Amino acid sequence: MHTLTADLLRREVRVLVVGCGGNGTAIAAGLPYLHQAMLVAGHPGGLRVTLMDGDIISSANCVRQPFSSAEIGLAKAVVMVSRLNLFWGLDWTASPEFLSEQSKIGDFDVVIGCVDTRAARIMIGKHVQGWRNRVGYWLDLGNSADSGQFVLGQPLNGRNRRSMDRLRTAPEVFPELSDESLDATDGPSCSTAEALERQEPFVNQTLAQHALALLTRLFRYGRIDHHGAFVNVAQNRVQPLAISPALWKNIRRRGRRFLKNVAA
Repeated sequence: MHTLTADLLRREVRVLVVGCGGNGTAIAAGLPYLHQAMLVAGHPGGLRVTLMDGDIISSANCVRQPFSSAEIGLAKAVVMVSRLNLFWGLDWTASPEFLSEQSKIGDFDVVIGCVDTRAARIMIGKHVQGWRNRVGYWLDLGNSADSGQFVLGQPLNGRNRRSMDRLRTAPEVFPELSDESLDATDGPSCSTAEALERQEPFVNQTLAQHALALLTRLFRYGRIDHHGAFVNVAQNRVQPLAISPALWKNIRRRGRRFLKNVAA
């Protein structure tokens, strides 16, 4: 069982979503519901969210991402934040740039990684780990054509000290998620047909809804008994990732075979 740190129940929670693609936009669309639920439950500030992505909207993005042809050429982060602020009456912010070595994200309470390359995940890891950084939680989402996983971890840094109870991050449980040699080399899809061939519809939304449900339980009830899950849309199957040092060790030992078995 993991218990939420007390200070996040006494003030506004600063959240950064890195990536406004399929997973990122699905997460962003659900965060206002969590924000409202926290306020109704008595939280003093709810969420303060920033969306970060330097990408612009293309025609291929209009197939399985919530963008229209009228928005082609505009910055994804700006469009998404503007839409949320207008509908919900929020004042969340957009950062229309790619995460880089110069980015300053070490003071966010929660960083949600919705990136599609291992190189980008490594970059997030550099910013949330280390004694100079104070990120409380790193929620990482990743998916294939019809399955995916999400892992909520506490990066080892100046805020989260080394302990048996610390929630391990996605790369700590699955080192292969940070192995750049395993990244696909054929580039992003450039047509609507290719976008659908590479990924089934609703994978992102299903994965994001389960990840949001986990965050909701953590912030509404103050504790969780699992810190992630494996989601298979093709077989309508979800397998939770228990909070267990023994399980983490076993998964690391089995490596890629574990991910392949749970996704099959």
